[in-house]
Amino acid sequence: MNVYPYLEAVRGKSPVVHHLTNWVTIYDCAQVVKSFGASPVMAHAPEEVADMAGIASALVLNIGTLTTEFIDSMKIAAKAANKKGIPVVLDVCGAGATPFRDAKSFELLDSVRIDIIKGNSSEIARIAGRDVRTRGVDATEVSHDPREVASTLAKARNCSVVITGKEDIVADSRSAYRVKNGHEMMSRVVGTGCMAASVIGTFAGASPDDVTAAAAAGLSCYEIAAELAVTLSGGPASFKQHLLDCVYRLEKRDVETMQKIEQ
Repeated sequence: MNVYPYLEAVRGKSPVVHHLTNWVTIYDCAQVVKSFGASPVMAHAPEEVADMAGIASALVLNIGTLTTEFIDSMKIAAKAANKKGIPVVLDVCGAGATPFRDAKSFELLDSVRIDIIKGNSSEIARIAGRDVRTRGVDATEVSHDPREVASTLAKARNCSVVITGKEDIVADSRSAYRVKNGHEMMSRVVGTGCMAASVIGTFAGASPDDVTAAAAAGLSCYEIAAELAVTLSGGPASFKQHLLDCVYRLEKRDVETMQKIEQ
């Protein structure tokens, strides 16, 4: 798989990416989308989310700081996105941590079309019906094969599934990718997982005909930038700053020589 054309598509099309996302990381999500060359919109009010989704190229939903009212706004936005036919990404942040969070995740999945479900290993295992618990929003160890879990859930929900971790799994009912880019420093910075969902939405919005490949390409580019950033950083704070700079400066040579994707 050649990743760089997907990055070119993002920079060339500058897709509008509508977010209803985690309040803790909302700025980071907006900035990483902007650094890639796309246009983030963070609109949550139920009175306008349908209109905003109507002008977007992709919709990103993140339940990290969920409330019942927030989920209601997500459903309104997603129905508008479904009507327009743009990709909808759901980050099931914290699924498996509480019954309320699980219930709202399934409520969204059962009421609207979700094109890409994204989470860490324990979050996705819980959405796939496995008996696991999540420690807050951090992954816990699961015994299930992540590729099998992702592929099974993708077939059951007729969508693409992304499991992020040391190695990322991106799968649908027909294909699966293993993305091996990234660095452990990403786990030391709050928001890198939420930013990954925004990156996935950005790349899917620019290449909607194959959102599975677009998601894998987006993760690879984002994580290549992380590998470059860590060489310039002294710790989590400087890493985050350099990560955004490296996303912005990402070049064809970097992508083609550093991408690590197996199919």
